[in-house]
Amino acid sequence: MALIEIDNLVKHFPVRGGFLNRVVGKVHAVNGVSLAIEKGKTLGVVGESGCGKSTLGKLVIRLLEPTSGSVRYEGKEITGLSHAKMIPYRRKMQIVFQDPYSSLNPRLTVRALLKEALKLHRVVPPKEQDAYIEELIRTVGLRPDAADKFPHEFSGGQRQRIGIARALSTKPEFIVADEPVSALDVSIQAQVLNLMTDLKEKFGLTMLFISHDLKVVEHFCDEVAVMYLGFVVERLPAENIHDRAEHPYTRALLGANPIDDPDDRRPLTVLQGDVPSPFNPPKGCPFQTRCPKVMDRCRREMPPLEDRGEGRKVACWAVEDESPMKAEPAGAKA
Repeated sequence: MALIEIDNLVKHFPVRGGFLNRVVGKVHAVNGVSLAIEKGKTLGVVGESGCGKSTLGKLVIRLLEPTSGSVRYEGKEITGLSHAKMIPYRRKMQIVFQDPYSSLNPRLTVRALLKEALKLHRVVPPKEQDAYIEELIRTVGLRPDAADKFPHEFSGGQRQRIGIARALSTKPEFIVADEPVSALDVSIQAQVLNLMTDLKEKFGLTMLFISHDLKVVEHFCDEVAVMYLGFVVERLPAENIHDRAEHPYTRALLGANPIDDPDDRRPLTVLQGDVPSPFNPPKGCPFQTRCPKVMDRCRREMPPLEDRGEGRKVACWAVEDESPMKAEPAGAKA
């Protein structure tokens, strides 16, 4: 059963200019994305900076309002709900931000930070809050005395653990992790990822894990959705992603990753050209300006998200398919 269902979600940001500050255009941040996340599963969303990953995550939990489209939680439409009616869902849906320092109020101790959420959502009675906070802090691998310290007294990895504790404080079912380890040292990234893996299993969490690192996603996620210029261009199981990926963009991302084996001298893949401007995206396939397999059809038509079997879907005219399974319109549910 899908816990989260995203249907044709669109987000365009207005661009203003001129003497009267009128709307002169729009930035196409998310373009008709449709995804479903099964309960207890982790969906990884990958792509280059500016592809719309973080915007998608904020749309799902209503930190941003969509231009169009819908989000359903356990089959119930939450798009357009008032602030008061969203409060029960906000308890169930939390987010871990990329920058652990700027997402924490520097004027509050850890105890005060966590109590804000506990009071708002009435998670535990007031007399039990201190004990609950200390247990939360132990759960994320910090000492109980951390509760009375300020964010600046911690390292980056410790601050991210506090961010994770804050997300867990409301006993959520669904968490958006927005590049939670990208701002951390490599030596700390593995520790935080292992912690999140343990917490996911312990609490039965469903997650949307946003990253630009396919190696991290392959290790942590059950499925992967690849975004480019606001579109989902491929979705596939995270296991053995190197063998299953078919879209030229996904293959390029994989080829750009450093190779673990020092004896493997394959050259890294370097995509030519820049990502087109989301203010004026190209007609047809969004990847056409950088694709090594581009055809005339790619410049005219947006490819559908085609079912390739074994849980794989690809939106690419150039991908050969000897036995097509099912073609869905652009923006169809991945």
